[in-house]
Amino acid sequence: MDIRETLAFYGLDASQDQLEAFETYRALLREWNGKMDLTNVPDEDTAERHFADSLSPLLVQGILPAEGTFCDVGTGAGFPGLPLAVMCPRLEITLIDALDKRCVFLRHCCEKMGLKNVRVFHRRAEEAGRDPLFRERFDITGARAVAPLNVLLEYLLPLTKRGGRCICWKGPGVAQEMEDGRFASSVLGGGALELVRLEMRGRERLLCWTDKTGETPIQYPRRNSVPSRRPLRCSRAQDRI
Repeated sequence: MDIRETLAFYGLDASQDQLEAFETYRALLREWNGKMDLTNVPDEDTAERHFADSLSPLLVQGILPAEGTFCDVGTGAGFPGLPLAVMCPRLEITLIDALDKRCVFLRHCCEKMGLKNVRVFHRRAEEAGRDPLFRERFDITGARAVAPLNVLLEYLLPLTKRGGRCICWKGPGVAQEMEDGRFASSVLGGGALELVRLEMRGRERLLCWTDKTGETPIQYPRRNSVPSRRPLRCSRAQDRI
């Protein structure tokens, strides 16, 4: 699908330079995918299912500021961080991923796409959340298709400044995750969870976000893999430690 047409369908007006950056990105995904298994989305669907989907917060007024610092946790092939970096040049984007070879790919993309507002770090989310370089440093944190909501919040809220916001890209199954997500948010210094549904041409995208209202207790995030093995649940408060 044509990138310009796809973005225009959602009311996103991209300059020629931005369109060229997206075309370069799509070509690099196609080139590197065979050796790294970056995505199983067909090339012809990249504009819709990766680029437009990553930009979905821009379709809801007030969710994402035009400037500030944004940390994309578990970015994988660069979603949502790189599309946001293209369309929001005043956002300072940090990409974090646990696999070094993906970070090599992402740095190569930034160079070829001419992006000056992106930094790439090889880190596990749990390690980043305990590192003073990252802990409670970001205005906005986000993750797309990484983990259940309560696990995502343990990854994201420790990185989010007090007064900042974390955004989770979710599918329809998030309805079953909300109760434990609310509990995790309350434990980790977040506020009430907000949820918005977007129709994205034949599929539904849900964005769940919360504002950081307090500090994250020092014991979070827990050790590597503990958040996913023993996620915070409202009925199992003993799993907090």
